[in-house]
Amino acid sequence: MSAHEDILRHLERDYTNPIRDPLWKHIYLTPALEKAVRTPPFVRLGRLKQLGLAVLVYPGAVHTRANHSLGVFHLARRIIHSLTLSPAYPDHLTVEGVKAFLCAALFHDLGHFPYAHVLEDGLDLLDHEELTARAVTGGELAPLIRHEVGTDPGFVAAIVDHHVDYAPGKEQVRFFRRLLSGVLDPDKLDYLNRDAYFCGIPYGIQDPDFIISQILPHRELGIGLSPKGIQSVEHLLFSKYLMYKSVYWHKGVRAPSAVIKKALGLALKAGALKPEDLYGEDDVSFAAKMARFDHPTLKKIALAETPGSYVSLHEQQFDEHGLFTLRIRDPQDKLDTEEEIRRELEKESGQTLDPEDVTIDVPHSVSFEVDLPIIRDGRQSEFMDSGSVFDRNVVQGFTTNLKRLRLVTPRSLKGKIRHPERFFL
Repeated sequence: MSAHEDILRHLERDYTNPIRDPLWKHIYLTPALEKAVRTPPFVRLGRLKQLGLAVLVYPGAVHTRANHSLGVFHLARRIIHSLTLSPAYPDHLTVEGVKAFLCAALFHDLGHFPYAHVLEDGLDLLDHEELTARAVTGGELAPLIRHEVGTDPGFVAAIVDHHVDYAPGKEQVRFFRRLLSGVLDPDKLDYLNRDAYFCGIPYGIQDPDFIISQILPHRELGIGLSPKGIQSVEHLLFSKYLMYKSVYWHKGVRAPSAVIKKALGLALKAGALKPEDLYGEDDVSFAAKMARFDHPTLKKIALAETPGSYVSLHEQQFDEHGLFTLRIRDPQDKLDTEEEIRRELEKESGQTLDPEDVTIDVPHSVSFEVDLPIIRDGRQSEFMDSGSVFDRNVVQGFTTNLKRLRLVTPRSLKGKIRHPERFFL
């Protein structure tokens, strides 16, 4: 039996154990993977809300990293099956590689922190991909992946964490990385659909059946897209923009997130916290652990989780090259500027404010670039040259419109401060 036949046989016959999912209905696992999702590292994901503090704005957003991870696995299996049936089937793949890819899809968030991506932006912590690689290559998952799933944990780690080198399957690793993390990856297709579903809004809904049918394998490029799929990418880009605007970067999410990030940053800077204190926690255990620390800034975390406690006193379009932005580019300069603003706010309001009560919320990078080639009659062209309305100017316009610079303070200051925009001059 050829490797191609082995892969098809594995994908079509070995996934027999169903798990119900509100979005994709039945998700089928192998007996070994069903055992894996009952281990403590994966069970922990069921105690991590996928959207963190978005639940303060959208009460239905209580879905978890476990829900999402199962969805990513489900779509990854469908994508690799579709590619394996293609006339341009990537013949360098092996059953071991496919198993590693599907494990990477299922376990890709094992190292994730509470509060969605808040703790990864601006805090000196390990990336969650590196923590995931540690989780799959150590502890009880490693022997299960090796002996029962039938692939190398190091192979899985290399697909998730791009800093891990895996020489035996280097060509496959490159292919699977592009498949798991790209423009039309299973991660994005799940989270846009799932987040929209649980938030009760229509903006993120995609058509995965059609999208998957238009993804094409390419030996040199990894994957590409048929011309018919261009509209799917346009839909996905606009959905991503709307989801950032209405959910991920909603001011009711950004404000408390900024306070929590600053509180943790100050505690880390003071040595009251160590990075290791933040690894491996879930929403419940994290809150309990922070409550046990004496450092005063950490007491504000529980307050920040109370809806409306912190608000944007002022916001404006983010100018990446503006004088104020340049002034706060260095982390210490940003802290010094926030302290100056805090003292001014205390004078004007007559209210005592703690250092973590005043923070400047600076948006991080978000990309709408498309590096997925369009494959037509065996020839490839760049997406931006394919006739799509999403040219470079439109993509830049999306990014510019989304990014807002905010001054976050306690709600009690609302209406007490005249011309708060002066602080950003």
